[in-house]
Amino acid sequence: MDIHHLLAGIQALTWQHVLMMAIGGGLIYFAIAKEYEPVLLLPIGVGCLLANLPLSALISEGGLLTILYQAGVSNELFPLLIFLGVGAMMDFRPLLSQPLFALMGAAGQFGIFGTLVLATLLGYDLNEAASIGIIGAIDGPTSIYVSALLAPHLLAPIAVAAYSYMSLVPIIQPPIMRLMTTQAERRIHMEYAPRPVSRLAMILFPLLVTLIVGVWVPEAAPLIAMLMVGNLLKESGVVERLNQSAQNEIINVATIFLGLAIGGTMTADKFLNLRTLGIMLLGLLAFALDTAAGVLFGKLLCLLSGRRINPLVGAAGISAFPMSGRLVQRVAQEADSSNFVLMHAMGANTAGQLGSVIAGGVLLALLGS
Repeated sequence: MDIHHLLAGIQALTWQHVLMMAIGGGLIYFAIAKEYEPVLLLPIGVGCLLANLPLSALISEGGLLTILYQAGVSNELFPLLIFLGVGAMMDFRPLLSQPLFALMGAAGQFGIFGTLVLATLLGYDLNEAASIGIIGAIDGPTSIYVSALLAPHLLAPIAVAAYSYMSLVPIIQPPIMRLMTTQAERRIHMEYAPRPVSRLAMILFPLLVTLIVGVWVPEAAPLIAMLMVGNLLKESGVVERLNQSAQNEIINVATIFLGLAIGGTMTADKFLNLRTLGIMLLGLLAFALDTAAGVLFGKLLCLLSGRRINPLVGAAGISAFPMSGRLVQRVAQEADSSNFVLMHAMGANTAGQLGSVIAGGVLLALLGS
């Protein structure tokens, strides 16, 4: 091996490589120093660093990052395994005891379709616009699943935007909630007298949701099935070992590999362009619109119920579970320390998780080949 071969990597290094490494380093910094969604931003940042090593075998044909992408992203395996773990962590009792909040989960998807329209007006084709709009659900696995099928060439910026905004939920949502509600509205107390939910109902719920959504929106069947299988493992009460595996080993391994694979797609030629900036801005708009639509629907329910519903709960109708539900509780308590709306917000939040999956399936049904 001569000196020229040893220097080949240095000679191939460009400012674009350096800039992308800096972006990867920034993701690592936010994951560690700020603890912004570290379980995914950290492996994405590392993957970005590895992908931008000049002449690296990691992203060549047969390279590690390429294999991970082909094995679990291009065929949507990793997002589906993550949904299995998410389902095993979810508790649908607050939603089933107060089914009215399912409507908030539907209202919280408005930004997806509003952003889709705007993105098409800005020159993105329909598949690209749909993939950008789904960022607004703040549901990383769904965003990756939809974009991998509709616009795989935009997968890297869409994934980074989805998980970045998920980590920024505590920063982005509160100003919107405060702007759109009055102090008096934020102080509204909600009576919590939930109807009891039987064990049979909790077991039947994931089965019925899978069957209904699978028949109504077949394109959403893989996502909803894995979410509900995970929930069934939890609610059955007879496979605790499998339930714990879904919540821990399976979701953790899938998350590491997904993050590295997504980071591995963040090469300069795919990432450093104005379209990427546009995706980030449109994704932020979709998130803001989803939150605003949820709050507006909450205000409508507040009016119709004679001020018995706190409009803040509508902001939890996105899919950032459980962060958004907890955030609604925090903002409500800022206005009145004795106010407790957490269980209502969690009902809307779990509805938002289901709503984002259905919205993704509708987009795939309308635009998928």
